[in-house]
Amino acid sequence: MSSVNILSGGAAHGLVGSLAAAFKAQTGFEIAGEFGAVGVMADKLRKGTPADIIVLTATLVAKLAEEKLVVATSIADVGLVETALAVRTGDPQAVVRDAADLREALLASDAIFVPDTKASTAGIHVANVLDRLGIADEIASRLRIFPNGATAMRELAASEARRPIGCTQSTEIISTKGVILSGSLPPGCELATMYTAGITSAAAHSRQAQELINLLIGAEQHQQRKRAGFVSGQDQAPT
Repeated sequence: MSSVNILSGGAAHGLVGSLAAAFKAQTGFEIAGEFGAVGVMADKLRKGTPADIIVLTATLVAKLAEEKLVVATSIADVGLVETALAVRTGDPQAVVRDAADLREALLASDAIFVPDTKASTAGIHVANVLDRLGIADEIASRLRIFPNGATAMRELAASEARRPIGCTQSTEIISTKGVILSGSLPPGCELATMYTAGITSAAAHSRQAQELINLLIGAEQHQQRKRAGFVSGQDQAPT
């Protein structure tokens, strides 16, 4: 069976997976590839990892187009994804209305599950927020850092900590069993990131890659994107 190869941020994993059956019925192709921290995925493309399509942050995709690794005319926005808080299913939700509430919730947690703080969108943002809140050193020993948000959320679900919390992109929280979305980050600490798809310059299956992009951004999939945690159009999240 032929496959379209994708390199994607973990934020799009759930959405891409939900479209796999429709894509196969439409094209006869499977979807193969990797999902992870956006910086890692971009570097994989730069180093020659075979890929037909990428789904990364808009900033990274634009840069890859400048580097002639992505076809500029193929670039299309999929939607915005918020960085949000997560708790284990059954745990009390964290009520976070402002930065002071967020600071209190983090200080009250004995384990904080986050993605790569140097290469992932959410992880980099979390590190910046901790600095801004003045608690980076205080909670450093409680940080549980994983290669991507999906792994961090699986580990949160399995955690035996007394009061763990997680912070990553909402799409990764929604698609992980055993954790629930506990709310957005408060004003002044929030982040909504645009994710964008594009066909790589070295694509072996550019036609099928375009069909996958059409599925990802199509009006017919609006509710599917919304359920997966993407926000766009009339229900666009604040930036």
